Amino acid sequence: MFRLVFLLTGLVFLESCQKPPERNCSNFKTGEFSFTTTIDGEEKTTTFVRSSNLEVDFFEGKRDSSSVRWINECEYVLKNLNPKNKAEEKSIHIKILTTSDSSYTFEYNAIGDKRKFKGTAFKKH
Repeated sequence: MFRLVFLLTGLVFLESCQKPPERNCSNFKTGEFSFTTTIDGEEKTTTFVRSSNLEVDFFEGKRDSSSVRWINECEYVLKNLNPKNKAEEKSIHIKILTTSDSSYTFEYNAIGDKRKFKGTAFKKH
C-alpha cells in the first residue's frame, strides 16, 4: 500500500513539472501568414499580411483590411475598416494559445459572441 501511495505521489509531482505551452507571441505580431479552414465541407485558405496596426486579408480573390489593436503580448482585436454588412461590423478577438518556430495556434470569436473557434496560422518566410 505504501508503494502505491508513493508511486501515485511521484506521478502527480512529475505531472505538475511539465512546461506550459510555448508562447513567443512577439514573433507573430507582424509578417505574412496563411490560415486554412473548412467551410461547407471544403478547405479554404486565407492569406494575410499584418503590420503593428493593420491587417490585409486575401480570400478568394478579394482583399479586406482591418485595424489591429493589441490588448497584450498575445491578444489582439481586429476591426474591419470597410464592413459590407452587420456581421462584418463586429470586431474579432484573437488570442494566441501556443507558438512554434513557424506557426501559432489561436482561438477567436466575434466580440459579444460566446462561440469560440480555433485555428493555426503559418508564417511565410
